[in-house]
Amino acid sequence: MRKVLIIGYNETSKKLVQQLEEDPISTHIVGYCEDKEEIHELSNHPIIGNLSDAIEVSKENDVTEIFSTITPEQNDIIYQLIQKADHACIRFRIVPNFNFFVHFPVQIDFLGVMPVFSRRKEPLEDVSNRIKKRLIDILVSSLVIILILSWLIPLISLAIWLESGRPIFFLQKRTGKDNKPFNCFKFRSMKVNNDANLKQASKEDDRITRVGKILRKTSLDEFPQFLNVFLGDMSVIGPRPHMLKHTDDYSNRINQFMVRQFMKPGISGWAQVNGYRGETRRLEDMEKRVEHDLWYMENWSIWLDIRIIFLTVYSIFRGDKNAY
Repeated sequence: MRKVLIIGYNETSKKLVQQLEEDPISTHIVGYCEDKEEIHELSNHPIIGNLSDAIEVSKENDVTEIFSTITPEQNDIIYQLIQKADHACIRFRIVPNFNFFVHFPVQIDFLGVMPVFSRRKEPLEDVSNRIKKRLIDILVSSLVIILILSWLIPLISLAIWLESGRPIFFLQKRTGKDNKPFNCFKFRSMKVNNDANLKQASKEDDRITRVGKILRKTSLDEFPQFLNVFLGDMSVIGPRPHMLKHTDDYSNRINQFMVRQFMKPGISGWAQVNGYRGETRRLEDMEKRVEHDLWYMENWSIWLDIRIIFLTVYSIFRGDKNAY
């Protein structure tokens, strides 16, 4: 079930509620946000805040989508709400009155006969596309687990244990789809240290063990993440997941950074096969990574995923200068 908040209480919002209630996708309408002076009658759903309260109210009620029947030209607070919604990982849609014109690029969809403006196109919003991607994830991860991890885990576990003991695996909280954290699996490639959840690996990092250098150079340390794919926390292809601290840091410094969290994170991605892998020493490096992740989200296809898989395999065998 998706939870929806509607901004504005007017004739357009009444029609929108009717369309949403008739839509085959199960929808719970949390209520409206509207300024008190604009309300002149009782509503079928509660009015739970002013316009300025929309994002906080959405967070409190676990809202996943906001539909605004007020355009930015009618009230410029909508521009602020759009940006805040992206930051809060809430999809923001505008149901326009065609007497007004929106000043940013939009994707137009239709809910029944009603046009709906979105910030961007997302092919994976379509249920059939999500099913296709999930089936590929299950197929690929199952093959890797059975044919590779079944013998690779014992061999690498022995190598790690002989050099530096336990633990064999490194479990780290990382940011997943819809900004929800999950435990990301890796083979441990570093000595146990207090900076593991704060500091990225760097070139000549003295925390990396001898076995760890081989694992990181060949990307073998990432292979346990196929378990994450099988469990549904990750996809084979998608934006790379970041440690929670980096998500907090970069979300406050890079515009639209949190938009990449609309998708499941991936073992590899469009940014990685285009050279934006590993340590991000400059803010520009992360900005480029985000740019590629958003392009992937807006242009997803089965064939694009297959292309990235082959490019990733090629990169592993060729060697990647950023793999360390």
